[in-house]
Amino acid sequence: MAVESGTRHGSPQQPAPPPSADGPEADGTPDAAGGDAAAPTLRRGTLGVADIAFFVISAAAPLTVMAGTSPIALGTGGLGAPVGYLLAGITLAIFAVGFTAMARHVRNGGGFYAFITRGLGRPAGFGAATLALLAYNGMQIGVYGLLATATQDAMEAFWGIHVPWPPIAVAGVFVIWFLGYRSIDFGAKVLGVLLVAETGILVLLAGGVLLRGGAHGLAPDSFTPGNVLVPGTGAVLAFAFAAFTGFESTAIYRREARNPARTIPRATYIAVAFLGLFYAFTIWIIIQAFGGDEIVAAAVHDPAGLFFTATTEYVGTWAADLMHLFIVTSILASQLAFHNAINRYGLALSQEGVLPAALGRIHPGNRSPYVAGALQSALAVLIVLGFALAGADPYQQLLLWMNTPGMLGLLALQAITAVAVPCYFRRLSHQEGALRTRVAPVVATVLMAGALWLVIAKIDLMTGASFTTNAALVLSVPAAFVLGLFLARRVRRTRPAVYAGFAAEPEEEGELEEREESEGSDEPEEREGSDEPGESDEPAGPAPSARPAGRGTTPTTR
Repeated sequence: MAVESGTRHGSPQQPAPPPSADGPEADGTPDAAGGDAAAPTLRRGTLGVADIAFFVISAAAPLTVMAGTSPIALGTGGLGAPVGYLLAGITLAIFAVGFTAMARHVRNGGGFYAFITRGLGRPAGFGAATLALLAYNGMQIGVYGLLATATQDAMEAFWGIHVPWPPIAVAGVFVIWFLGYRSIDFGAKVLGVLLVAETGILVLLAGGVLLRGGAHGLAPDSFTPGNVLVPGTGAVLAFAFAAFTGFESTAIYRREARNPARTIPRATYIAVAFLGLFYAFTIWIIIQAFGGDEIVAAAVHDPAGLFFTATTEYVGTWAADLMHLFIVTSILASQLAFHNAINRYGLALSQEGVLPAALGRIHPGNRSPYVAGALQSALAVLIVLGFALAGADPYQQLLLWMNTPGMLGLLALQAITAVAVPCYFRRLSHQEGALRTRVAPVVATVLMAGALWLVIAKIDLMTGASFTTNAALVLSVPAAFVLGLFLARRVRRTRPAVYAGFAAEPEEEGELEEREESEGSDEPEEREGSDEPGESDEPAGPAPSARPAGRGTTPTTR
């Protein structure tokens, strides 16, 4: 998208306004176009723990996951399905130990790619960045197919009319674009309302089942070893790990979080704990609603209607109608959360100098990365229309073919990040403790690699596609990472300044003031090394003060 960023070279500069709490000086993030002090930045200190948790939990779309995919997990795994979701939550909680420890030290807003760069070097960081763009776009754009089919179901249930899916999907793109265009605090409020609605309807179902004692009385059979240690548990785990997709995006909102060193870890743990417990409890409730002897047959016979049937029986037809509506809003909430995450990846990579500078433009009023959002929405429209013109099915092809690489890509990024954590802390003077920096990350590496292998092994259950299609979907993930490695080589050769400053730590307000005082002082400045202990030992080479052109300093390379 041909949009200029910042002031044009050679144009007169306007005097900068006095610094404010929300201005560039406070954010420590100069304008991507060339350091204009008056350029707007993201809203600093806007999001609290609850706000970030809303983004993360909404990305997982709890109601959609429960009504849409958990019946398939029940049909293959049987009564032990709730334990599979608990195990997935425990695995991701172990991953979060090292992830959140590193989040307290890495201030760059690049999320996964910044973490991986700090631990494993710039080439791996470039690979992670291209993989993250594939994964998040795949997750977000593919869900427009699910939005279309869910909206069709709701319109048929309410009014008995059928609307073709492409107009619904395109309309959804414009809704998400508008919500992403608005300020981040506005998006957080919208997600908060939608999340309460989608979880509330499931809580209502749970209340009805518990009050009536289920079909044959409440039973703990789901948690007995005989029902857990069965061949179908592997398939349940594959669906369970997919159900947590997006929880790691807490780090992407670092620059907009209040006290990020505390907010991001808390939001991460809250999201993982809530999703794990809520998923397991809800699946146990649906088992009780039908009874242990009947649930598998019911899930296999009518997976799409399982939750609607139970809601009609235990709450009422009106609640089942509301569930149709809230599934649509659940999907919209998920898409908004992923849209915001993608926009911030694009913004960060633009400010790194890797993506075009235009993507680094921030709306002066809404303080949102509106150019990145417009480009992502335009890409979504093109892909949706491409599938529509090809006569593709919105669920079987648009959703599954786009979501599968996205889900695998995010699992792969989690596994690589788990490897990066101990490598990073090995070179850093810190007080985090061996459990957070070595033990938990090593365990998480093994568990995440196992989860990735398990999902790939069960991929046919998720896609229902041919071996050739599944192979292409799976191989797109390493292909994206390898593309990033080639990009790293090219940038290092053609733009060494950009390469040297990739994933460098931003200067914060106190550091900027100290630097300005030292530059204005008559006394020679004393240097004792890097502001970040161990930074000089980073795998990729140069000191952290190296910045890409336009970020305020002149980079140096080895």
